[in-house]
Amino acid sequence: MALAAAALRRYLLLLAQEHLEFRLPEITSLLSLCGGQFSGEQEIRVNSPFWILNIPSEEMARGLMNRTVCAKSIFELWGHGRSAGELYASLKNYPTDKMLPYLQSDSTYKIHIHTFNKTLTQAQKIKKIDALEFLPFKGKVNLKNPEHIFWILEDYGMNPNDVPEEPIHLYFGRWVHGQRELIESYSVKKRHFIGNTSMDACLSFIMANHARVKPNDVVYDPFVGTGGLLISSAHFGAYVCGTDIDYNTVHGLGKASRKNQKWRGPDENIRANLRQYGLEKYYLDALVADSSRPIWRKGMLFDAIITDPPYGIREAPRRMGSQKETLKSVEKSTENHLFVSSSYHLSDIFFDLLKFAAEHLVMGGRLVYWLPIYRPEYTEEIIPRHPCLKLISNCEQMLSSHTSRRLITMEKVKEFKDQDENSYLLDGQYMPYRGHNSFREKYFSGVTKRIAKEEKDNQK
Repeated sequence: MALAAAALRRYLLLLAQEHLEFRLPEITSLLSLCGGQFSGEQEIRVNSPFWILNIPSEEMARGLMNRTVCAKSIFELWGHGRSAGELYASLKNYPTDKMLPYLQSDSTYKIHIHTFNKTLTQAQKIKKIDALEFLPFKGKVNLKNPEHIFWILEDYGMNPNDVPEEPIHLYFGRWVHGQRELIESYSVKKRHFIGNTSMDACLSFIMANHARVKPNDVVYDPFVGTGGLLISSAHFGAYVCGTDIDYNTVHGLGKASRKNQKWRGPDENIRANLRQYGLEKYYLDALVADSSRPIWRKGMLFDAIITDPPYGIREAPRRMGSQKETLKSVEKSTENHLFVSSSYHLSDIFFDLLKFAAEHLVMGGRLVYWLPIYRPEYTEEIIPRHPCLKLISNCEQMLSSHTSRRLITMEKVKEFKDQDENSYLLDGQYMPYRGHNSFREKYFSGVTKRIAKEEKDNQK
């Protein structure tokens, strides 16, 4: 254990100030993939933009940055403290042999300053850089294209209305890697095939990271829609597939969802979306099927299940109808595809999903899905549970003042047995979840009240 601890190196992570609740589960999941961990002192400062991590190697640190969308940059940490004096003392104690490879006379470098919650003048920045003259830099300064970039990072706290004169934390390190290109390059705005509910690219990658998707995994989305969640998993080298009850969406037929466009074009389908990003080789298929009636053989088939179930804001969820309902109502699609729908309660959607995940995930595989919440009634007890699945994280994204959705991540920890199939019906556990069924009514009730209030305010 001592040797393993000694092999770990300290890195500083600079995080983006968005999706704050999602950052810790994402970074924790990615660290567990590469064998890293948090240093104990940083765990309580989850809202801080600066986290200290213990990672075995620089290669793994770069791998972390290649995947995360919650962080901006990572640095090899040479020193830190709560004052300038503590920072300088920490730097003087950093092993010289670890510094020297980056300070050689034939190398070039520059020092950059980043401050959180405060702006410094150029004169103040130069003064802080000059104070580091005790470091054994031998190379030449090159501000345009240096071989090595060093950063002074200063934290002035989280309150913009109470900024201290001096930073509360200071860090110095060598910049290792940074990227934010994933979000921009995979933007939904640039995608061929989208729907009204296509998932934001940033959140799609967060979901894949929470699921710890890795190369050669098989990832499944039972409510695949336009396939947006498949793209992020395929980007990480996983083979992807999905099902959906909507024949037209799966086959890219019918009316377009884009403004000023009447019908979907030939490149508006799931396969074309993956082809757009050079990921078609990872696409297994998308099938027309009802998630309430799984079509898969029994057994552990999937490394991860990532999905955004329909929770009825735009239209009520549906499933295949019974034979009685078939006689009453038949819909006809553009391809003469017969389809009969009946209501599909949200509570049933989530329990079917958990039961399916418990049966078909591999051991250690993860289920990541969105759960809609009416905030005034929210308690942790309404999060659906299953004896085969362990709750890993539960992160909130606001939808309105009274509604939100929570990103739920669960991990399979127990082999599925026949007696687990209807376990949610035992011990009166099922009743608290019935509140999900009225989410749509509560959502629109809030919208109606807000509109009425705005109209009343405008009349004053």
